Amino acid sequence: MPATFGVVDLFAGPGGLGEGFASLNLDEHSPFHIGISVEKEESAHRTLALRAFLRAFGWQHGALPEAFVKFHAGLTDEPDWAEVDAGSWAAATSEARCLELGADPAAVAIDETLGKLRQAFDDTILIGGPPCQAYSLVGRARSRGKADYVPEEDHRHYLFREYIRVLDRLRPAVFVMENVKGMLSSTVESRLVFEMLMEDLASLGTGHGHQYELRAIRVSDGKATLQEATRPSDFIVRTEEFGVPQRRHRVIIVGLRSDLATRAAGASVPILGTPRTVAETIGNMPPLRSGISRATDSAAAWQREVTGFAKLLARILKGAEVGALHSDFREVAELLKHGAETRRSSAVLPAGYGTSNDDLMRWLERPDLRALAQHTTRAHMASDLGRYLFAAVFGKSRGYSPKAADFPLVLSPDHRNWHSGVFNDRFRVQLAHEPSTTVTSHISKDGHYFIHPDPLQCRSLTVREAARLQTFPDDYLFLGNRTQQYVQVGNAVPPFLARQIASLVYAALTKADT
Repeated sequence: MPATFGVVDLFAGPGGLGEGFASLNLDEHSPFHIGISVEKEESAHRTLALRAFLRAFGWQHGALPEAFVKFHAGLTDEPDWAEVDAGSWAAATSEARCLELGADPAAVAIDETLGKLRQAFDDTILIGGPPCQAYSLVGRARSRGKADYVPEEDHRHYLFREYIRVLDRLRPAVFVMENVKGMLSSTVESRLVFEMLMEDLASLGTGHGHQYELRAIRVSDGKATLQEATRPSDFIVRTEEFGVPQRRHRVIIVGLRSDLATRAAGASVPILGTPRTVAETIGNMPPLRSGISRATDSAAAWQREVTGFAKLLARILKGAEVGALHSDFREVAELLKHGAETRRSSAVLPAGYGTSNDDLMRWLERPDLRALAQHTTRAHMASDLGRYLFAAVFGKSRGYSPKAADFPLVLSPDHRNWHSGVFNDRFRVQLAHEPSTTVTSHISKDGHYFIHPDPLQCRSLTVREAARLQTFPDDYLFLGNRTQQYVQVGNAVPPFLARQIASLVYAALTKADT
């Protein structure tokens, strides 16, 4: 009988990494079952619990519950999931825990679960990654701006030690730790955080049990393998190499227990490999317009504003040495003038939904659904609509996102640092025929870094578009308000990547068994 492994998922967020492991199915066998997933943020935990419920329900009934399909489509309010299926909800609440790692209640809950997992499964897996804010370059820059910020007192620097504590108690066959690239250069008390982590990992098992051999995920000739790292940067995984439509580069450390490491050498799995683009991933979704903030919002008002900017830019750029931009803006103005009114929200499923033979689209599109969820735009200031329009037309025409110096003076924000270079990439369009840039939690603040490539929509990405670029399936519903939904999406591990990592981990474990 194929081996089955119990999974402990720490710092789980909305569950991207866990989704990849739990969704792996090989010859009608699901090798990974999540025993406990821990997340302290309430809205992310609600998302995590709902996903655990759907997973448990699916194992029992083989489909999504009708109550969820209706809720997902916006036809009903969120039901009491315990009334929908008491057994599945009990399993979900046992699995998904709203706890703060490092605090005593979390330690007790985890320790209780560890013993049960050892008895229920052939072996165990530990996955997850400490919060990235303290490690990431952006997070550290923001923190330095706080007058009372003391790096040595930031508890987030040390939360990886809770991961180490669980690792030491569980002694899993494999662990997978994920974090941002900034972790490699982050320092505390003049010491590299990464070096401290390596020391802690090396100390595991000394004198009383198995140690762990660390492996980096390498990609070559359409296959992923686990290899020894010769330098810290070897641990960086580039998601676009796995068919994720996003240039998201993260540190991923795979640790193999020493009794398995030698026999697991040489394991490999095929990966999608072909870089996927923004257009391939979100291009079939219903077109939308943005809203207008701080003014009367309507389709007609939006059309007037954007058409006005298109005409203004066409006039300003006439005769300028900027390629075909003049005619591009004139064309946009005509299309907007005579085009049909677009809405700010649409739940309409794209034509041919759920019938694609493409691996990524088959992963994203779920035939059981009746609607798209969370495909609703935000409102932007009227002045920003001009910048969004310029960025989208420029990107479509020139093949790259404009820098601050490329913007006409009439579009310059009222900010003294606009031309200093500090805000060089303040407005960034996602290019249709390339993978997107990294989707981060900053998308919750504004849409300036995540402008839709279609000039006729003149807006930032919706939650569902961002979720697709992160490779969350369309039936993955993010709970909480829209700001919280964006944060959950931006902080997550792409599930499509996680599933391929899970496949590689399983290949290493089963090779070790032969």
